[in-house]
Amino acid sequence: MALHNRVSATELKQRLAAETFRRVTVSFYQYAKISDPQIFRDDLYLALNELGVFGRIYVASEGINAQISIPEHNYEAFRDHLYSIPFLNGIRLNIAVDDNGKSFWVLKIKVREKIVADGIDDPTFDMDNRGKYLDARAFNELADDPDTVIIDMRNHYEFEVGHFDKALEVPSDTFREQLPMAVDMMKDNKDRNIIMYCTGGIRCEKASAYMLHHGFSNVFHLEGGIIEYSNKAREQGLPNKFRGKNFVFDDRLGERISDEIISQCHQCGEPCDEHINCANEGCHLLFIQCEKCAEKYSKCCSDACAEVIALPEEQQAEMRKGIDKGLMLFNKRRKRRLPSAGDSTL
Repeated sequence: MALHNRVSATELKQRLAAETFRRVTVSFYQYAKISDPQIFRDDLYLALNELGVFGRIYVASEGINAQISIPEHNYEAFRDHLYSIPFLNGIRLNIAVDDNGKSFWVLKIKVREKIVADGIDDPTFDMDNRGKYLDARAFNELADDPDTVIIDMRNHYEFEVGHFDKALEVPSDTFREQLPMAVDMMKDNKDRNIIMYCTGGIRCEKASAYMLHHGFSNVFHLEGGIIEYSNKAREQGLPNKFRGKNFVFDDRLGERISDEIISQCHQCGEPCDEHINCANEGCHLLFIQCEKCAEKYSKCCSDACAEVIALPEEQQAEMRKGIDKGLMLFNKRRKRRLPSAGDSTL
């Protein structure tokens, strides 16, 4: 039996569009010791593929990290299978806040060295020594304490469209860069209350352990991240301290947490928090674009890219050969800019 997908992306997306049932977008993670990640991965693929699960899952000797969508009618069967795995029994499942059911269109399960790329090579680092969990209510109470520092452990483009009130940004493109930066930022505040948070909890949990490893004492992390916080705050009628939109790493690129828009279109500067990838596949830059600029630039980051997508597909494919897009992100700190009115060049 095939242990990976063999159908073209185009056909898979067409199948997703034709589905008549609802899907539920879910994320979960667990730090645990997996003795043979490859065997675990193959068994999991067979089980989830049978249930029609789509998504992206990373498996490593340190645990599992998953973002998936599940046919609603198979949700209980999925949960039962997951809970049949001893170290996943009873695990919290983060249900998406703003879900259109179109978050994923294929199932990919990959074995990685780590479930979160952290750059840590210190053999004395111990994930079992991590910060204290905070649920939504406890987070709000501790956040109101003037002696508390709230640190966002997500990337700059995530922070830009939404973050907790008074949160500090660790300005970086990657988590591995953020860990030592966070330690350095807080080196003179080792005795203050430090709350770390991220999208679903996986990064801030490891970050809290990293801070403790470096001598900090009062370290906390938000249980279930922004997703769980938003759901519990709504269910319990708590004040929502999150401003804006929560960036997510699937085809939605974001879920609305509050009505406030705190970021701007990268092309015209108007209030906007809609991320988009440049329609030119040879560029694929991730940036924020409003509806007016999407129409003006044909969903591209520049006139130059708009001209490219007007070419025949065969010519576009030829132009893409040999291109290494790397980490294509709009980053104001690198002084990259997108064209504004009357400016057609990057």
